[in-house]
Amino acid sequence: MSDTIKNKDPIAPPDSADERSGALIHVAPSPHIRDAAGHTQRMMTDVMLALLPVIALSIYLFKFYAVKQLLICVVACMGSEFVFVKMRGKALTLKDCSAVVTGIILALSLPGSAPWFVGVLASVVAIGIGKTLFGGLGMNIFNPAMVGRAFVMIAFAQLMGASSYENVTGLVDAVSGATPLSALKFNSHFMDVSSLFWGMTNGSLGETSSAACLLGGLFLVLRKTASWQIPAGILLSVALIAGITDMINSHSGLLLVHHLFGGALMFGVFFIATDPVTSPLTPRGKWIFGLGTGFLIMVIRLFSGYPEGVMFAILMMNAVTPLINRWTNPQPMGEA
Repeated sequence: MSDTIKNKDPIAPPDSADERSGALIHVAPSPHIRDAAGHTQRMMTDVMLALLPVIALSIYLFKFYAVKQLLICVVACMGSEFVFVKMRGKALTLKDCSAVVTGIILALSLPGSAPWFVGVLASVVAIGIGKTLFGGLGMNIFNPAMVGRAFVMIAFAQLMGASSYENVTGLVDAVSGATPLSALKFNSHFMDVSSLFWGMTNGSLGETSSAACLLGGLFLVLRKTASWQIPAGILLSVALIAGITDMINSHSGLLLVHHLFGGALMFGVFFIATDPVTSPLTPRGKWIFGLGTGFLIMVIRLFSGYPEGVMFAILMMNAVTPLINRWTNPQPMGEA
């Protein structure tokens, strides 16, 4: 979330009746940014509230595995934030809750069986490299939680691979089996649509239930904490490509449903891609970002050896966000 900046040359109080009545307008030097103390904290609180259905279902399904991973990542992210901020000689920023949100999203993106050191290292990388290295809150180019997850996925490929999900025993038998997208890609096996939507399948802690992600995501959109154009663009792009692929291969809609409700799509659409710091600023830019992310997700899912593509697609689109902002920057009035 972007840092708020105080205007050091505030508008002077009115000295005359005309000024008090609004007849005269004083313009202070730029930047003209509203000082909204606690604005970031409010947005982070909204995100935490929206994540409650996802967290509740992950604990219901994975029990101790989910609680352990959430505690490890949240504590490690807060500890890393404290250490790195102190190293920079800056004021503590723990009260804005951004480190807590990063820890929760990171934990929910990991398999429950991941060892404790995976969560700790991912948290340190997320805060240290994904956030602090770029200048702190509001300055990072990439989503910090996805930076941390990408690092441990590469560093501990075996611990983060498909076999890691088979080591988790949860509430239902499906939780100890293959993930829906792995079963589809490697075995051409379609799972029950109802289980896929409600979350009675295997996967990372926060990606199993599309229903829980949709509930939290709609809350964020209604609160205007998340921009609706990005989720709409991603889902439209994924639905279009998956639908065409479904028709070509005569899957009767099952492939489309699996790509929409399986894997981390719904979780990434509402809780990762909509990060206002790492996504475009303009409505047109948000549409470009969303459509591009959905396109990359499907390219990775269909043509790579990896069944999932949400994390890599979002990170790649994060990298071109500054360029999208430049392309879609509104032209000032009167400029040729």
